[in-house]
Amino acid sequence: MKIAVFGAGGVGGYFGGRLTQSVDEIIFIARGKHLQAMKEDGLKVDSINGDFVVQPVQATDNPEEIGIVDIVLVTVKAWQVSDAAKSMKPMVGPETFVLPLQNGVEAPSQLAAILGREHVLSGSCYPISYIVEPGYICHAGADPLIKFGELDNSRSNRVEMLNGVFERTPGITANNPPDINAALWQKFIFVAAWSGLGAITRVPIGIFRSQPETRQMLEKMVIEIYDVARARDQL
Repeated sequence: MKIAVFGAGGVGGYFGGRLTQSVDEIIFIARGKHLQAMKEDGLKVDSINGDFVVQPVQATDNPEEIGIVDIVLVTVKAWQVSDAAKSMKPMVGPETFVLPLQNGVEAPSQLAAILGREHVLSGSCYPISYIVEPGYICHAGADPLIKFGELDNSRSNRVEMLNGVFERTPGITANNPPDINAALWQKFIFVAAWSGLGAITRVPIGIFRSQPETRQMLEKMVIEIYDVARARDQL
């Protein structure tokens, strides 16, 4: 099996690194100093579930060098998804499918618009992880969970196959929600409200959720996102 990890930051570096422990061929698409460090010194991952090092690392900044792959994990930032989809076309063959793991709810439709709906799953992930420095990832907290499924929530052969990959990979937990679209919106409610209010107040969660004024703001943000999801028949 050949899997490309498009984006080797906190999410892609962690999950891609773990997958090297169970999959024959993992190729990272990265750039700049991070790419250079990975190629020269490997990928170091510190994790609450056990530290590890990937050495050697297959990595490039040119998807055309890779050729057709079985799976693409899309782990760039949400605002980079459309550009990433255009760049990954040389890796997408008739049977290739892509799994986005961004926050937000738009990545699956953005990928489908460029690559074709038949190539796209939907998903999200939950670890707290980040780049410490080039070639060095820290998984600092939270279960490294991936939720994923077909856009129509069907139980396809490729979903079952990917479940098998994740099950035999240490340090990854995966499940298939009954409604993957609802699962994306549920995470979006949490991330948008908590992160948005944290960015505004610049204080820890425990403070803004306990102060009456900021707690009221938090509740209103959650309700607003929930109402949007209901209006779109997603919850």
